[in-house]
Amino acid sequence: MNKIIVTGGNGRFAKILKKKFNNKKIFYFSKKEFDITKFTSIEKKIKKIKPSSILHLAAVSKPLSLHEKQINKSIDSNIIGTCNLVKICNTYKIKLVYMSSHYVYPCKVGNYKETDPLLPANNYSWSKLGGECAVQMYLKNSLIIRVAMYETPFTHKFGFTNIKSNFLTHEEVAKILPKILKKKGIINLGGKKSNIYNFALKSNKSVKPKKYIYTKKSVKMMPDSSINIDKLKSLIKKN
Repeated sequence: MNKIIVTGGNGRFAKILKKKFNNKKIFYFSKKEFDITKFTSIEKKIKKIKPSSILHLAAVSKPLSLHEKQINKSIDSNIIGTCNLVKICNTYKIKLVYMSSHYVYPCKVGNYKETDPLLPANNYSWSKLGGECAVQMYLKNSLIIRVAMYETPFTHKFGFTNIKSNFLTHEEVAKILPKILKKKGIINLGGKKSNIYNFALKSNKSVKPKKYIYTKKSVKMMPDSSINIDKLKSLIKKN
């Protein structure tokens, strides 16, 4: 195996991935070790390690309200940080795998294919699409994964009954991800469609059902963010 750098190596998902996908040639770097907002610093480390690819997991995600209240932080990490990696990868001919989000789609009717138009509904989604725009310019040597993923056990007291998606758990994504890392282009990564409440019940039996109602104080959410995973199934079947 060639050397791989994993950004956001101390994050929730990265810790789970490390248990299933790890050896001496995979470098899981925390933000302190590999701050993607500091171009010169990460370029120096990349030149030293000489990786063949970078798996870019580092991002500001939760809470969603942070992206509404701290726009600069969201832009610095999710957009500028990703742009830094794209520029370095382009210079040193390194493959970049970018973990985007299914929320870049309009999320109104669901079953979105990789070729469908994009239209984020909130600032978190815009920040992920902002990073993805840079990666799209380097699509000849990159992979964009639009993932529907949520940590378990479900951490909230309520699960929305009128919001649908096709989330996978961190553990489920960790099993699939190594199978597609060698691919290029854009791939949707998700599971079986359900409402948020039913998904939450699988890992948290105490969660209560609740209907989502948008207010000016809440983060805007759309009714159906489910993604079409036919391409993913086809690629895995070929492996």
